[in-house]
Amino acid sequence: MAIRIFVTGGTFDKEYNELDGALFFKDSHLREMLDLGRCRVEYELRTLMMVDSLEMDDEDRALIASACAKCNREQIVITHGTDTMEITARHLGERIADKTVILTGAMIPYKFGSSDGLFNLGAALAFAQSLPHGVYISMNGRAFPWNNVRKNRQRGEFEEIR
Repeated sequence: MAIRIFVTGGTFDKEYNELDGALFFKDSHLREMLDLGRCRVEYELRTLMMVDSLEMDDEDRALIASACAKCNREQIVITHGTDTMEITARHLGERIADKTVILTGAMIPYKFGSSDGLFNLGAALAFAQSLPHGVYISMNGRAFPWNNVRKNRQRGEFEEIR
């Protein structure tokens, strides 16, 4: 059965404007990333939004939760910005119990060439297939339950709370 991948934006999909140095969204890079990674997992890709997670609000999180609840797949991967990923994970964790939902992101945009995004995406797909139902954050080869994770901004990585 195919894994549903929901795109919400975040660093995965940011591009760099060489003229003014701004980061912006154009199109999702997920298909290109999956092809580059030689992904052989059956998946269905759907873009929900293209926003920086710092700009994500409760309506956006409700849209993500609704898409997960309505999804006819039990395995879901969500690409998301890392700045508020744990907030969305908590929102989903309180609402989604009958599916395996993995949120993942990147600290460096894919288009920069040295992104952690390929590794994180591959790990998220593997965790979606192997973890029991629940909501998790997958970063740097680790998976964290939604209610026991935070972003350590000093180290630039996710960690357990307890």
